Amino acid sequence: MARSCLTIILAAGQGTRMKSALPKVLHPVAGLPMAAHVAATARAAGSDAVAVVYGHGGEAVRDALSGKLDGASWHEQAEQLGTAHAVLAAREAISKGYDDILVMFGDTPLVRPDVMREARAKLADGAAVVVVGFRPDNPFGYGRLIERGGELVAIREERDATDQERSISYCNGGIMAFNGNMAPQLLDAIGNDNTKGEYYMTDAVEIARARGLKVVAIEAPVEDVVGVNTRGDLAAVEAIWQRRTREKMLAEGVTMTAPDTVFFHHDTAVQADASIEPNVVFGPGVTVKAGALIRAFSHLEGATVGEGAEVGPFARLRPGAELSSNAKVGNFCEVKKAEIGEGAKVNHLTYIGDAVIGAGANIGAGTITCNYDGYDKHLTEIGAGAFIGSNSALVAPVKIGDNAYVSSGSVVTEAVPDDAVAFARARQVNKDGLAPRLRARFKAAKEAKKAKKD
Repeated sequence: MARSCLTIILAAGQGTRMKSALPKVLHPVAGLPMAAHVAATARAAGSDAVAVVYGHGGEAVRDALSGKLDGASWHEQAEQLGTAHAVLAAREAISKGYDDILVMFGDTPLVRPDVMREARAKLADGAAVVVVGFRPDNPFGYGRLIERGGELVAIREERDATDQERSISYCNGGIMAFNGNMAPQLLDAIGNDNTKGEYYMTDAVEIARARGLKVVAIEAPVEDVVGVNTRGDLAAVEAIWQRRTREKMLAEGVTMTAPDTVFFHHDTAVQADASIEPNVVFGPGVTVKAGALIRAFSHLEGATVGEGAEVGPFARLRPGAELSSNAKVGNFCEVKKAEIGEGAKVNHLTYIGDAVIGAGANIGAGTITCNYDGYDKHLTEIGAGAFIGSNSALVAPVKIGDNAYVSSGSVVTEAVPDDAVAFARARQVNKDGLAPRLRARFKAAKEAKKAKKD
């Protein structure tokens, strides 16, 4: 029978060292608040429920995360009196009788599900308490994990450790797991007899040992337990997340010629055999399908790129851009809320917004869909096989029929029927001999302006 699991996320810290009005756990990594990353890890590790403990005045945390943590319960820690005190703020959730209780931190977003699964496996094997440890290059300042006979005996803080204990490289990562039946009594037994008068969750180790209960430590990679306290920490965590995601994409069959220059959002989906050139940025809600090519210096957000489609270089896809298979959006183009049909081409220096473009249509350079009248957005429809000449303005709402032509430089305000050719520009008039007189006039005006300045 599967074990039930509750994850408690401690999200009460305000992060004054980040010098931000935004609560620390709401700062994003890959576009997602840190605490939401932690919740996603908990769910992936099999957690049935999530309880978030937030601090007094931290309603902004609750408001911002409510839509991102489905089904989470919320518990206020009005006074911040230590980690054990914070966990017990979620006593109502704990009392529901979960087999496993995981305690994670909202500012430690890089923990992977495998670490928490291992912690749960140790609980299933009979441990009452599991501590997640790590081995930093420099252990100074960290609590040391003291083991004996394969079990964890104590967590010794730097200031209290002997010289021999300070030589231990195995350190406390802060994350812990508890047997759900034993957690309340262990946490309630923790006192505040220390210089800060706070209740520390780590004291549960020695309390459990004194009661003859099994306590163990598991080792996590150093980067899994990196916490965020400063903007520098946040940038470092972002870099780790991006590196991991690039490695995952490459392993799954995505080609990147310069992976370090590509930046993903937490929900970016790229299928195998897609290719991404250097200096590409993905915003939220992007799907890139197999065989697509994203060329250099492109920015995509809220867009779908179909199989074999091509984007860029220097292209911008905004929310609602939908490219069908083998479509092309070329250099210095912008597409917003528009469907680009199969094999259609939007080649260069063009804006397509609020539009439907049929299969095989060709949109010439400098074309603009004039979709906004100052109050509302309007639709431009371009039929299959249509050809829009360069430097044309299509004033929406307007429809260009299948296989129709729009001559270059046109301003189209009326529908163009199927197979028709639209000329929507003034007739050219040549004035013979006028150019020299114009040059003379311009030259005299420039010289007069210079003389006046002198």
